[in-house]
Amino acid sequence: MNTLALETEKTEVRPRLGASSCLLGVPVRYNGGHSRYRFLTDELDRYVEWTEVCPEAEIGLGTPRPTLHLQRRGEADRVISSGDGSDRTDELAGIADARLAELSGLDGYVLKNKSPSCGLLALPVFNEDKQRVDGKGRGAFAGRLTELLPELPVEEQGRLSDPALREAFVERIFAHARLRELWEASWRPRDLVDFQTRHKLQLMAHSPEGYRETGRIAARAGSDDREGTKRAYTEAFCKAMATRTNRGRHANALQHAFGMIGDGLDDVRRHDLLAAIEDYREERAPLSLPVALLRHHGAADGPDWLRRQTYLRPYPDDLRLRHALAV
Repeated sequence: MNTLALETEKTEVRPRLGASSCLLGVPVRYNGGHSRYRFLTDELDRYVEWTEVCPEAEIGLGTPRPTLHLQRRGEADRVISSGDGSDRTDELAGIADARLAELSGLDGYVLKNKSPSCGLLALPVFNEDKQRVDGKGRGAFAGRLTELLPELPVEEQGRLSDPALREAFVERIFAHARLRELWEASWRPRDLVDFQTRHKLQLMAHSPEGYRETGRIAARAGSDDREGTKRAYTEAFCKAMATRTNRGRHANALQHAFGMIGDGLDDVRRHDLLAAIEDYREERAPLSLPVALLRHHGAADGPDWLRRQTYLRPYPDDLRLRHALAV
């Protein structure tokens, strides 16, 4: 078996993911049902460890129960029960505080969309006369979660139906897990430099400036304060990975990788790889095509640096997330 095959078949770090309990099939919704999301339970499940949270259940609301809604009171949006008009905002937000120690160890979180407790984006907000006044609300728990853990990759279930957003989220949680694994070990400055080196193409595809900033922090790791280095690198790395990539930056990263092996390829293989990169750039082929060729040619002709790039396998292949033209 070639070196690249060994590299890509090794056991991957398992991200720790939080999720709204109903998305994992737990019957905790207001009507006594669930909202099982098959991508999480049938595809992602085998590669991650779950922490499930239902803020509404954890504050003692039973099932079935009266619905909740966001209501504008003054300048604040409050979570109000349609049953007795009680304000449950602080209780719901407080679940994030109560479980902060556990949530701080996560690599990502999937929230139930359209939920007054867990919805992340574009929730309807009503006035006291039940008239809609806004469509930019955020659930109480979701708002507090993102406030407490601003670097945590967080996404809504509904948005994960978009192939590009799904791929981006999964890429981020595996990157976050690798970084967590580094910090949990007795890391040395050279380990951080090695981590930075392995993530070069992945960072370049998201944010060239982010790649440069993380590189500067890693280079100073031997002389700077250890905890300060960890905080600064985590912030810069997560910010870079949260930056939406695009075809141009992907193509540049692919061209950079090609530059490492191009001289060792014959004319036919060189042409095929360059054509695949251009086909991807012009939306005629998915990202998986040039990446597969880089992995194949790199196995025989590429340097160890290329074989170790996380960009070539940012998450398990079986998730099949780079095959859509939208990515």
